[in-house]
Amino acid sequence: MSILSVSYKDLLEEGLRYIEKLNVKYGDLRYQEYEYETIYVEDGGLREYSKMVRRGIGVRIFNNGSWGFSSTNILDINMLQKAIDKAYSMAKTFRGSKDISERKTVREKIESLYKKDPFEISPEEKIKIAIEANKSSMISGIRSVVTRLGLQKDKRIILTLDGADIEIKTTFVGLSHLSVAYENGKIERVFDQKSKVAGWEFIEKEDWNSFTKDLSELAVKAVRAPMPKAGRFKVVADPDLIGLILHEAFGHASEGDLVSSGTSILKNKIGEKVASEFVTIIDEGVVEGGYFVPYDDEGNKKKRTVVVEKGVLKGYLTHLTSAKELGIEISGNGRAQDFENPPIVRQTNFYMLPGDQSFEELIEDIDEGYYLLGRGAGGGQVDTGAGTFTFAVGPSYRIEKGEIKELVRSTVVSGFILDTLKEVDGVGKDLKIETSVFGGCGKDGQMVRVGHGGPHVRIRNILVGGELK
Repeated sequence: MSILSVSYKDLLEEGLRYIEKLNVKYGDLRYQEYEYETIYVEDGGLREYSKMVRRGIGVRIFNNGSWGFSSTNILDINMLQKAIDKAYSMAKTFRGSKDISERKTVREKIESLYKKDPFEISPEEKIKIAIEANKSSMISGIRSVVTRLGLQKDKRIILTLDGADIEIKTTFVGLSHLSVAYENGKIERVFDQKSKVAGWEFIEKEDWNSFTKDLSELAVKAVRAPMPKAGRFKVVADPDLIGLILHEAFGHASEGDLVSSGTSILKNKIGEKVASEFVTIIDEGVVEGGYFVPYDDEGNKKKRTVVVEKGVLKGYLTHLTSAKELGIEISGNGRAQDFENPPIVRQTNFYMLPGDQSFEELIEDIDEGYYLLGRGAGGGQVDTGAGTFTFAVGPSYRIEKGEIKELVRSTVVSGFILDTLKEVDGVGKDLKIETSVFGGCGKDGQMVRVGHGGPHVRIRNILVGGELK
């Protein structure tokens, strides 16, 4: 059985009754049990097997136009009351001008689907899979290989003064791999991972040996490949890359707290054209391939939020405070990394809807361009206020006269996000959304699990390599 099995619902209810006596406008309690296990294998040998278990309660009080927040990992009524008193004191001391939206609240208990509890699988079986996958990638031309197996269980209970009573349990697993190729002083690093909100059955059904070997073969080919020519080109971006660009360059700009503070390129643009008519962008809490967010950490039901519809900006992502500030509905995007942090506006699964074109149709009229791949992509830089982005892309392919040609090495793409989305003139029929048990999205010092993706997308004009001016 999982280590996490204790219920602290009675303690939360007693804490909520204590908050009621304070006569504040709003308060909530968020209990979390978190269990994470990772196996780290490098160059054929086990380097680390770690487990982490955390349990605690976060407390928020809203009064006098201001928030107070505190937390405790000592789970008894005395320490919880002290945390409540601290949050209340903060809200009372720092008077503000904020307000929160009214809402309808519900009571629901919901759990992600899985067949086999990954925490009931023996350590020996887990280590064996990770080591075999790692060794399968140790081919000629590869200097170093790293494989990680990750398992997560996250349980959250949210009780609020206005009546929300939500319990969410999520089981999450995945495997990641990095292959580093070296030849004649050149290095190419290719990384990829597969994760799913599921149980051990997901790990069992995948061919991880082929997965890691394919990455090594790609790294070896890429280190011998030419660099792509720098300049502005017509390109086709794969779902991994378009998902990354949308999440980082557009998704953050649609977050209501950034919009209300004036640090988003999308401020005051509701109803305006911000992309081509081929572009529809959704943020959704429960979707195939993504992370599991049926409710946010304020107890709001996560709605299917249409951010852009056929190129027109339709809405922002909001929580209790930002929805009130912007005068729009709560979208259910108030999310916290853990019980030690308060909810802020975050994306859930942010993606572009598919279109009606085949991959062959997307590339057929490209005389000179690139098929850009997210596999092996690194990080990037985004300025949500200016609307600029620069992202690394993985080993990709040159397109000539409508045909896929030779492999090229990893490079970068840059642009202004609104200009780039207006250059979209073709969207594929396919749709891929992915998430990761090994990381997530960072903002204000907090990391949360997210999903992103889309179809294959053709962009008429984007800077490949070179410097954005």
